[in-house]
Amino acid sequence: MLKGSSRKRIALFGSTGSIGKQALEVIDANPTLFSVEILTAQNNDELLVKQARQYKPDIVVIGDERKYGKVKEALASVPIKVFAGEKALEEVAAMDNYDMMLAAIVGFAGLRPTLKAVESGKAIALANKETLVVAGDIVMQRAVDKKVPIIPVDSEHSAIFQCLVGEGRNPIEKVVLTASGGPFLGKKPNFLVNVKRDHALQHPNWNMGAKITIDSATLMNKGLEMIEAKWLFNLQPEQVQVVIHPQSIIHSMILFQDGSIKSQMGLPDMKLPIQYAMSFPFRIASDFPRYDFKKPATLSFEEPDLKTFRNLVLATDALFKGGNLPCVLNAANEIAVFAFLRNRIGFLDMTDLIERTMQHVPFIKSPTLEEYFESDGEARNFAASLIKL
Repeated sequence: MLKGSSRKRIALFGSTGSIGKQALEVIDANPTLFSVEILTAQNNDELLVKQARQYKPDIVVIGDERKYGKVKEALASVPIKVFAGEKALEEVAAMDNYDMMLAAIVGFAGLRPTLKAVESGKAIALANKETLVVAGDIVMQRAVDKKVPIIPVDSEHSAIFQCLVGEGRNPIEKVVLTASGGPFLGKKPNFLVNVKRDHALQHPNWNMGAKITIDSATLMNKGLEMIEAKWLFNLQPEQVQVVIHPQSIIHSMILFQDGSIKSQMGLPDMKLPIQYAMSFPFRIASDFPRYDFKKPATLSFEEPDLKTFRNLVLATDALFKGGNLPCVLNAANEIAVFAFLRNRIGFLDMTDLIERTMQHVPFIKSPTLEEYFESDGEARNFAASLIKL
């Protein structure tokens, strides 16, 4: 479509978050290639209205139904359809007025709309890793059945995806996901016990939303990415490895069976993988900053500290055991991060809460979609009960 006269029509689910705002910057820079047909947000009605007035999509959806009247009134003078609520997100995802969904809703909430888009045969630019963490087996099978491409937006999975282009017949020995280590690289529990939200939100390399920034600080983000990689690239758990790479220049690597390693490099800027996913299979020109090899720099790697950052251990356990355990892990983590961001629990308490929830919720080896939703709900309720009021 990028080679022809028509623009690729984008449905941006989660337009007011970090990924959504950067995606709109990519669209701004390429107005002849992309158009915005759908914008959705959960709570940020003011920014959603501002975006809608600027990009004039066909449809906007505000997840919080209490804000429907405010959004509807603010957009009364422009020909934009306004909907509200979780059900509306699913119904709009099933519509035929767009070509690609950029799935950027944060957390478990992104699963149902993404599934609807897949079932409707829409290409997916996937920024919501939780969709595959929770129900990767079902999502990927439906994508295969519908012949729907799922193109990753996470920088690590985008790197692997880019390295695999042209390698379809060459088996992977291992993928290596790189992690910056977050703001607490090298710190020990006696330091982390006193960490507060503002300190944890100061990521050294990436500009991200609050939830993913906390996940990066605890290394849970990397654990979720391990599970996502398993489903995206049809891997066995033992084929996924994590290394700490503080500079965030090499975004991930593939080790092939002949011993060759391919990596994708670049400055830490999410607009690059967003643009690549939206323009695939073409690469389009950009003015993104370039890595300068003339400036002296060291690229280093080290093993993660699993004794201190036990979230990565819990995620690895979920990766290997499978079933509904990744779903439970994700649900407990979302509750833990929510509580930490509101100063309800400490930094290290998040891991304890997740571990206790994983031990409590009954294990299901081969869950149905409904059982995934039930496991998610049970995990959230139990995790919430552990938080002191």
